[in-house]
Amino acid sequence: MPRDPERKYRAAVALQRRLNPVMRRLPLQTVLETTGRSSGLPRRTPVGGRRIGGSFWLVSEFGERSQYVRNIKADPKVRVRIRGRWHRGTAHLMPDDDTAVRLRSLPLMNSAAVRAIGAGQLTVRVDLED
Repeated sequence: MPRDPERKYRAAVALQRRLNPVMRRLPLQTVLETTGRSSGLPRRTPVGGRRIGGSFWLVSEFGERSQYVRNIKADPKVRVRIRGRWHRGTAHLMPDDDTAVRLRSLPLMNSAAVRAIGAGQLTVRVDLED
């Protein structure tokens, strides 16, 4: 992965454009569904994270540059597919959360990938309704 943050971002986005359509179809892959801020259409993004009590936590590898974070800023009502079941919730951006500490509490493989490719990480908490 390139060291230059902009090249790193472009390389990660190019890879995600190829992998995400496949990943979001996997039945047990955790998926975050936001509403497109321009289109109003549902946008599904595979994510790694963990349910802790009544909330689902994740760390966005590119913070506010991530499209799903931009969508959350426009409309925080989301759905999260966890273990094949959809849950409605409200997403909250947590800029004051320590992402390094948060990543230690989330799934190991995803956390390692976020640390390796990310720049400007941002914690997202989804308060689940059901």
